Amino acid sequence: MKKNPRPPPRAPQSRREPPSSESEASRAARPLREDLVLQASLEAYGYIRHEGRLSDRALDFTLRHKRNLYSNERRAVAERVYALLRRQLTVDFLLERAHKGFSRLDKTRQDVLRLATSRILHGEPLDVVARTSGLTGSQADALAALPEAARALEALPRDKRFPIAASLPDFLATHFRAVFGDDAERAAEAMNERAPLTARLNGFKGTREQLRTMLEREGVPSTPTPLSPLGVFLDTRTNAFSLEAFREGWFELQDEGSQLLGMLVDAPPTKVVDACAGAGGKTLQLAVQMKNRGDLHALDIEEWRIDELRKRTRRAGVHNVRTQVIPPEGAEADEAIASLKGKADRVLVDAPCSGTGTFRRKPDARYRLTPEMLVDHVAKQKRLLERFSQMVKPGGRLIYGTCSVLREENEQVVEDFLARHPDYSVRPVAEQLGPELGAKVGPGPFLRLAPHLHGTDGFFGAILVRAK
Repeated sequence: MKKNPRPPPRAPQSRREPPSSESEASRAARPLREDLVLQASLEAYGYIRHEGRLSDRALDFTLRHKRNLYSNERRAVAERVYALLRRQLTVDFLLERAHKGFSRLDKTRQDVLRLATSRILHGEPLDVVARTSGLTGSQADALAALPEAARALEALPRDKRFPIAASLPDFLATHFRAVFGDDAERAAEAMNERAPLTARLNGFKGTREQLRTMLEREGVPSTPTPLSPLGVFLDTRTNAFSLEAFREGWFELQDEGSQLLGMLVDAPPTKVVDACAGAGGKTLQLAVQMKNRGDLHALDIEEWRIDELRKRTRRAGVHNVRTQVIPPEGAEADEAIASLKGKADRVLVDAPCSGTGTFRRKPDARYRLTPEMLVDHVAKQKRLLERFSQMVKPGGRLIYGTCSVLREENEQVVEDFLARHPDYSVRPVAEQLGPELGAKVGPGPFLRLAPHLHGTDGFFGAILVRAK
């Protein structure tokens, strides 16, 4: 989703460590100071669930003010908070049954129990968790009663068990069942796993194997992504932004599914528009496709995102991008792009959406999304397709994408557009990606990705061709 008013800060682990003569490795190997980790976790979690802050910003804000934490403690805070967010509804169900009067406890005591329960669900020993969480008496007994509560959850009828076990609000659970059918449990389980750290090669710098060699020299093992020929998984807990390979522009962090969506554009070195560019991850990918030639127009409604894109183009060695901040709605928005009407060979509309495909990375998003917000997203997506389709020249292509798994935002938006624009037709993604890769990311004419099937975030993509 692309609606945040301020730029997201970098990952919390990029914060400076407290002064010490010890090496980073020795600091990271230290036993956790559990009292400090718990306090920071409580603060970050409280900002997210009780004040409504976005998870990445809440964690960054918390850790920015916890300069005495070492790197392993920072990671522990982030991992524990995210783990709890992924299992929030499950944890609360279990605690309501394991601890009489749980809902009447003060918020801090509830949150201590939530964090402790989540740690146990993720495999930590009960006695260690109780001791390091400072839990005694009835609250320690509640942890011991979790297995019985889990059996009560398993005994529920499937339809009642699924939303709780998947930690999905009821309306989202209904949507997941509609999309994934009998695979809904497996799909939701994959959404609750930690996402890999994925990078996309900057093709202006060299090959994927050269990037892997460079990363290896920095002590970062990597694995080629199985679907995208541009990606690698980084097996590291080091802050990726601090790596020399990143500073020299060799890679950008970008999910493999996002890379595949960018590949659908197949941008020629002529006139291409990235209509919802954001901070420009796909813009940079398209610049490589265009071999730094032609005109690549990057549009967004947020000035700070365009500023970030300009910085990224310099680091990546990209110089064919023309950036433009445009109004979000109305006649002024149409006027801002009038000079491009009917002139673009490719237009990418990576539309703002519910973000249901990114729950691995933004687990708190599921609790903020409402049915009304989903309706608003769909209406906006239809307006964006209508507006930006005007830029496609005869014979050109309009590529529509979202990071949603919901049909309302994907197939149904495309069907609505085609019903009103008979001069457009669908080009099957297999014709663009090749039959072997196309078969893996289908079936059908569209790109449809999900964590349980592809190991990527959830993505949708459609190639729409305008008749000549």
